[in-house]
Amino acid sequence: MATCYRHPARETGVRCSNCDRPICPDCMTPTAVGMRCPECAKDRTKVHTMGSIGGSGEPRVTQALIAICVILFVAGGNFGVTGGTGGSSWIYQNGVLYGFGIQDHEYWRLITGGFLHSGLLHIGFNMLLLWFLGSELEPRLGSGRFGLVYVTALLGGSFGALVQTQGATVGASGAVFGLMGFLVVEMRRQGLNPFQSQIGFLIVINLVLSLRPGVSWGGHIGGLVFGALAAVALHEGSRRGPRWLGPALLGALCVAAVIGAVVMAGQSSVTSFE
Repeated sequence: MATCYRHPARETGVRCSNCDRPICPDCMTPTAVGMRCPECAKDRTKVHTMGSIGGSGEPRVTQALIAICVILFVAGGNFGVTGGTGGSSWIYQNGVLYGFGIQDHEYWRLITGGFLHSGLLHIGFNMLLLWFLGSELEPRLGSGRFGLVYVTALLGGSFGALVQTQGATVGASGAVFGLMGFLVVEMRRQGLNPFQSQIGFLIVINLVLSLRPGVSWGGHIGGLVFGALAAVALHEGSRRGPRWLGPALLGALCVAAVIGAVVMAGQSSVTSFE
């Protein structure tokens, strides 16, 4: 039988409903979602009662990400229903993910490409999914950890896109797929079947749509994989070490994605849209 992570001499069959660490009766804090350890109970209090630090549970990072995408879309001036990557617009020329740009050490493109979009349908669909998924995940994780998961998925998507193409790639789909991958792992951990839910349906439909010509299926799969890995990293980090270990593992995933993207830059020549 497992022993309490704070009192190794005490055996227990109860685990924290948030981080899954074993806890003894002295360490249990009852909540609406089960027993929690002292650290997770404190985090819960901060998140839900201290309005001064975003304790209302509103998805503020999600809102900020959508706002940035919309502002850049308007500033880029690419208002067609569908379209290319922005033509001669300075924002698109200097922001799209582009293999030869990465070879020229323009590493910011690994991030900025995920905030640019190629038309009204493109940004509209991505922002709708980002709002749906972010509103679900951010209140659970807290804004800081949600932001780290999003960046991890975005960089994973950029890596995957460069595995497929060195051509210009834009869109938040890689990061959005990452949020779906994160939710799938979390649902499986809780004993739920994601493919009997809206998340499973969204993944299947979007993977099918990824097979269309010109779509960055590499970015979608890369984001999905890195989002799933982010869920494993946060969970295992919480179980096996201090609270900072999970975020540190996400940082390691980000570094791995950047290294992989730099290595893969310049491998092919197809323009695609996430």
